[in-house]
Amino acid sequence: MAQIYGKDNPHKRLKMFARIYKPAKNAMQSGWAKKDAWILEFEPATPREIEPLMGWTSSSDMLSQVRLFFDTKDEAIEYAKTNGIPFRVFEPTPRGLVKKSYADNFKYGRIGSWTH
Repeated sequence: MAQIYGKDNPHKRLKMFARIYKPAKNAMQSGWAKKDAWILEFEPATPREIEPLMGWTSSSDMLSQVRLFFDTKDEAIEYAKTNGIPFRVFEPTPRGLVKKSYADNFKYGRIGSWTH
């Protein structure tokens, strides 16, 4: 669960929280490039609305477009504290590796049928 910081916001105009998190790896690629950065982005203050004529989704919230990248979590936290932005930190979940053997695909008593 995320921890909430900065509830006593000196800037009353900022009523929304910022999220600080490390993005997950893209499922479509096997590499880990550009996954060391931490991101600070604002949570939406208003729900998105569907425009009746064209059906486009829009929002009047301009801060939802802001996305800041930092090298470390501490830099992102320091930026939020310096600017009086209330924030939540979402820690990345550790990646669990499942040890498998290729021979397990052909073992006797395997759950599930093996077909060509």
